[in-house]
Amino acid sequence: METNAAGTLDEALTRLHASGPEFEGWLSNHGPMAVEALARHGQEARVHRWVDAYRTRLEDRPTGFGRITADNWQAALGDPRHLTDWTEYFGVLLAERPWRAVLAEWWPRLLPGITASATHPVIRVGHAVRVLLGEGETGPRLAELAHGLGYWAARFQPLPAGITSLAAPGSADAALRAVPLVADQSGGITARLAQIDRLPAWAAPAAVEPAAVEPAAVEPAAVAERLGGLVRAAIGYYASHAHGSPVMLVHAATAPNAVLRALPALPPELWPASLAAAWQASAGVVAAYGPPSGPTAPAGTRSSDPAELFERAAAHGDEHAIKLVDTALDVAAAHPADPLALRAGVRAIELIDPLD
Repeated sequence: METNAAGTLDEALTRLHASGPEFEGWLSNHGPMAVEALARHGQEARVHRWVDAYRTRLEDRPTGFGRITADNWQAALGDPRHLTDWTEYFGVLLAERPWRAVLAEWWPRLLPGITASATHPVIRVGHAVRVLLGEGETGPRLAELAHGLGYWAARFQPLPAGITSLAAPGSADAALRAVPLVADQSGGITARLAQIDRLPAWAAPAAVEPAAVEPAAVEPAAVAERLGGLVRAAIGYYASHAHGSPVMLVHAATAPNAVLRALPALPPELWPASLAAAWQASAGVVAAYGPPSGPTAPAGTRSSDPAELFERAAAHGDEHAIKLVDTALDVAAAHPADPLALRAGVRAIELIDPLD
């Protein structure tokens, strides 16, 4: 990221931190994620105008409910009344200790609740970690990590207990297509996720608690490769299935990509559990929003130069289109001979309504 772009990002994050993580009762504030992507892909000139337009829908941070401490945090986990309290608590922790140490301590605690708020908190954390790793520490960037972790803790939500593990195809692409869809797709994501009782066991069974993972069995390169394959498969799934829910199916790809972005900042012993959680998040979104009618060819789409594609997403303005294209470009960079990622990005721009 260019120096000017990084400075613009910090200014935008400071502006957005005056707002809460949600609005209209449950919708997630995508502002920090979108401006990080805009600044990263050479669209920093649009950042403040984009924030001006987006802030009209945002709300002030909610009032605190009660102070979070080292003694009471478990009782407050998953309690949205503590949205602001959790952010303040992580702000204190990040002021006292290196951010990687805080992330390593809290990542395994939060990972079982990765589907919180339709996976937006982990996605927000992934964007924050990417800029901290790539551009270094500043006050606004550390504050953004506190906001992301705090949102995750307040909205912590595991998938239902007792999900039956089904035999899974070997490839991530085939496994996603084998995910059984929930019977009733009429409700919101919480109601849909609550119906999940079966998922293919594509990610090798790994306990979420890192203490249960033998360090000698950890193969970081293999885990990262497998997780990258999941992100690629989810982008491919979006290209052919986005018509089921163009906005919500974005998260089947952006959630595991957020985990992939966080891996370099985490101890290797946490990587297998991270892969398992990323699979649950991606498969959970597919189960909730995959189209019963099955795939369709992305008729009318065209491949595009990566820079041109992101410029189209920036001009389109919708935060979900920006995030999907951002992830699609990660996949395209890793697999330049595969045109499907860019076609998925075009699909998002075609199907999602632009920012008003």
